[in-house]
Amino acid sequence: MGAVSRCGILRLPASPSHFDVEQFRHETQRLAVARLVTVPTLVLGSTQPTDVIDADAMRAHGVELARRRGGGGAVYLGPDQQLWLDAWIPRDDPLWLRDVSAAAEWVGAWWTSALAGMGQRGLDVHRGRSVPGDLGDLVCFAGRGPGEVFAGTRKVVGLSQWRAREGALFSSCAYLRWDPASLLALLDVDREDRPGLARRVEHLAAGLTELEPPLADVDGVRSRLLESLPSFSVTGPPGQ
Repeated sequence: MGAVSRCGILRLPASPSHFDVEQFRHETQRLAVARLVTVPTLVLGSTQPTDVIDADAMRAHGVELARRRGGGGAVYLGPDQQLWLDAWIPRDDPLWLRDVSAAAEWVGAWWTSALAGMGQRGLDVHRGRSVPGDLGDLVCFAGRGPGEVFAGTRKVVGLSQWRAREGALFSSCAYLRWDPASLLALLDVDREDRPGLARRVEHLAAGLTELEPPLADVDGVRSRLLESLPSFSVTGPPGQ
């Protein structure tokens, strides 16, 4: 499958090609791709060392290892467990900004606009520099980054950004249900510390089905996001 389109779905193979950016960088128009994961995958940030993983646990659970180009902590992706979209903005697009922090804010506005159309109000977009906190360098959803979406203090949409001379790629992800135990089981942390670590991060994020009102129509959210991108502008859509 491999090809991308302005509005489409890309089913990923079980390999590091999950985060191949070359398929985007020569596209001359903005585009969005919804990615479907078929094999459980642990994704490390660009600077995370591989010694943070528990190799035995990875093998026991049949989890693939991948690394994204953007920074931050680890993310666990499972089949039908999250809504993951990549959005490519070429350099001459009005949404492209030189400021790295400000450049990601439109992604949060894109998500909040789509979710507002499905009854979700009161969501906030983090603006300014990243705030990893105590655990954000280990667990991506434990920190706060520009453009990420929050319901109060709980992260709903995580975001990673990769930039090249041709444009910028934004990978955004929202879980259906936030389950930090699945991620922590794959990390090389003291087994006795895992329950305490899980308690520290369990209230830092929320899945779409855990919002009020719950968002169970993932296909509907995906469609709203994909269909709105071609005409999206930071001043245009309602609900920002």
